[in-house]
Amino acid sequence: MAVGIGDKAPDFTLLGTGGESFSLSSYIGQPVVIAFYPGDNTPVCTKQLDSYQGDLASFAEVGAQVFGISPQSVESHNEFSCKRGYGFPLLADTEKKVGEAYGVLGPLGFYRRSVFVIDAEGVIRYIHRAVAGLTFKNSSELIAAIKAAS
Repeated sequence: MAVGIGDKAPDFTLLGTGGESFSLSSYIGQPVVIAFYPGDNTPVCTKQLDSYQGDLASFAEVGAQVFGISPQSVESHNEFSCKRGYGFPLLADTEKKVGEAYGVLGPLGFYRRSVFVIDAEGVIRYIHRAVAGLTFKNSSELIAAIKAAS
């Protein structure tokens, strides 16, 4: 059964850009936005993450940490992030265990574009799981969800 709004967000520890290890539990006390995306260097994923990068100051204003998570390797994420200049970590869920815990795996085990807003207490306050991954939720909608959860 997939997690839902009001559920405690499943904790995880994943390697990310820069070879750093990131644990969701380390961010208790501040809101977190998790953007699950299908793949590095793909058109819609690049547009989505570029959009969040462009709005990082707005996320910072509400104290939110942004993470991008996909099943590619840390090496792939490092190359993608460096090329695009992302100021937020991309995390490698190579075994898809985090994607499974959050219910974002679609048919054949592929990631579905999904975004979660987690409040400062670690509770899920907003979820969007895309059926078709051709669009994404914009920053203003996510920031509104963060403000509503405060």
